[in-house]
Amino acid sequence: MPLDAALEKLPDADLLARCRTHERTSPEWAEACDVLVRRYTPLVRACVRQYRGSPEQTEDLIQVGYLGLLKAIRNYDPAFGNGLRAYAMPCITGELKRHFRDKRWQVKVTRPVQELLLEMRGAVEDLTHELGRVPGDSELAWRLGVTPEEVREAMQAADGFSVLSLNASTDGDEELSELGDLLGAEDAAFGRAVNMEAVERHWHELPRREQRILIMRFYGNQTQAEVAAQLGISQMHVCRLQARALARLRDVLLDPEDRETA
Repeated sequence: MPLDAALEKLPDADLLARCRTHERTSPEWAEACDVLVRRYTPLVRACVRQYRGSPEQTEDLIQVGYLGLLKAIRNYDPAFGNGLRAYAMPCITGELKRHFRDKRWQVKVTRPVQELLLEMRGAVEDLTHELGRVPGDSELAWRLGVTPEEVREAMQAADGFSVLSLNASTDGDEELSELGDLLGAEDAAFGRAVNMEAVERHWHELPRREQRILIMRFYGNQTQAEVAAQLGISQMHVCRLQARALARLRDVLLDPEDRETA
């Protein structure tokens, strides 16, 4: 019987035990982890489904969900849990919430307002289904246990997900000049140089295969499927290695305070 088929038949506990007894860079760890990731892919998609109305691409959110699943696989202790599924779900949803809370906002918005806006998405959908119409501010506030003023503040904060294009025409301007013409410019190459220097200092810490994957993905603009075909591995494996490499770089590049919320 092929090894993959044999591993597929193992329960979660045996696969997790295999992960715990091998290094994360070992083939044994990767094989067991791949089986668990495939097994819980439907759970990742179910967690992502509640954000289907967001401006983010579904596949991008699924990648974020996989990162939460990998954290669950790494950290789950069977001696203190009720099963990997019960532990993985909050890990996945937590990773998605952190992504929206800390990565998607283009302007500064307080965390309570961000979290309220995320809760409002589900509440609006539920009330619209129950009432047969879009709920008013007071109805939405009652469902969420907040004031109508807080609801309106969160709605205004939703604009923080995006900013006005610098190519937008300025109002009342007969020559239709663009907004960017009114703003001073900065040298974008300066920030890029600083970031690349920081990455270069820690680049050698990544395994060669992970370095190659990042180069192919972000400099070669290749899809995960194209990278997988060239390396002779599965697309899921590429996804996992990419997530691990980015997480490792993030851990060494972020300040400790930022790392806690990343």
